[in-house]
Amino acid sequence: MTPTGRATAPGDDLRTWVPICAYADLIPERGAAALVAGDQIAVFRTFDGRFFAVGNRDPYSGAYVMSRGIVGTRDEEPVVATPMHKQVFSLVTGVCLDDPETALPTYPTRVTDGTLEVSVE
Repeated sequence: MTPTGRATAPGDDLRTWVPICAYADLIPERGAAALVAGDQIAVFRTFDGRFFAVGNRDPYSGAYVMSRGIVGTRDEEPVVATPMHKQVFSLVTGVCLDDPETALPTYPTRVTDGTLEVSVE
């Protein structure tokens, strides 16, 4: 499968992109944690080759464990369930599908020369 990231959008050239890992290092439907500009980020690769990045802190338990969450889909939307209490968050918007008042921060991703990059700006 060819690596794909978020499509380049206006202003992407003004962002600071931080390399996280090689595309091949991310196992589909598994997360990994990275420290980017002092923020813990959880990055995910879905089976269809898309990448997502959300905050690694579980807003319900306060633990930095989202990268260890259960990845899947709900109504064809990519999601991650917290490993602690199983609340489900959209990987696209960060919104909790079980409690829409709660959300994770989301971060743009892209693949450049086979490397996953994230921007926290």
